[in-house]
Amino acid sequence: MFPFQPGASADPSPAQLRKLTKDAARLNQLYRGQIQSLEELRIQAKRALDNSDGLQKRLDAARTEVRTIAQTTYIAGPIDGFQLFSFKTEPHAMLGQAANLGHMAEERIHKVRRVEKMIEDAKKAKLAANDKIKKMEREVKTLMGKRREVERLLAKYGFQQPGGAEGLTQRMISVRAEVMQNFPMPHGVGCLRRGDPGEHGKGRACDFMISGGGSVAGGADAARGDALAEWLIQNGSRLGVMYIIWKQRYYDIRSGGGWDPMSDRGGATANHYDHVHVSVF
Repeated sequence: MFPFQPGASADPSPAQLRKLTKDAARLNQLYRGQIQSLEELRIQAKRALDNSDGLQKRLDAARTEVRTIAQTTYIAGPIDGFQLFSFKTEPHAMLGQAANLGHMAEERIHKVRRVEKMIEDAKKAKLAANDKIKKMEREVKTLMGKRREVERLLAKYGFQQPGGAEGLTQRMISVRAEVMQNFPMPHGVGCLRRGDPGEHGKGRACDFMISGGGSVAGGADAARGDALAEWLIQNGSRLGVMYIIWKQRYYDIRSGGGWDPMSDRGGATANHYDHVHVSVF
């Protein structure tokens, strides 16, 4: 019987990912802003789950095709060599039949091999999805264990409400002013985005544009972005910087600092190759 099922690995659970997403949302509230490590793992888990689901659907659709292959093999049977070379059958007719059966056999082999590869890919996709979900589980547990440490960090900076015409917190205004004093920003700065669910909507984030027109920063622009990101890290404790995103990497003070890679979000702006994002406590 053809092995349709991708093996013994448990199916990755969309319900578990939904639960972890809710846990992450609660942690974001406790940590006063989106935790980049959790958001990154959520995106990776969602993509891996979608990939696993898509492969499984393709595999299920192939069942009918494989059944047809099995039926064709049974009906057609192997090529009869004795009949082919007997004098009772016209040689050109038998050779034509043999060629046709040969073609069918090659097609059957090709289809079976393709489905075998789909089974192997589905196994790998399930393992990958389960791995991402387990990593997110571990990260949720780790961050829950650091709650007291983070609460002390949050108490150090206090809680500021946005105010004034710009809708920014005083801390964000101060950080922006110091950045502008130390780094030229010919392409501008974007801060408040009303309705944004993240720090931009709360007046606690700014995007310092390093290049224009949504293009990847290069040359002197890229060097200026690198220098700005490093300056924010060095002065982060004094300024109250919570996290930085630059060049498809994030540096989150709450989860221990250090640069960590981000998944491809699509485009220079989404991947932060044209601006340095700064969020403050």
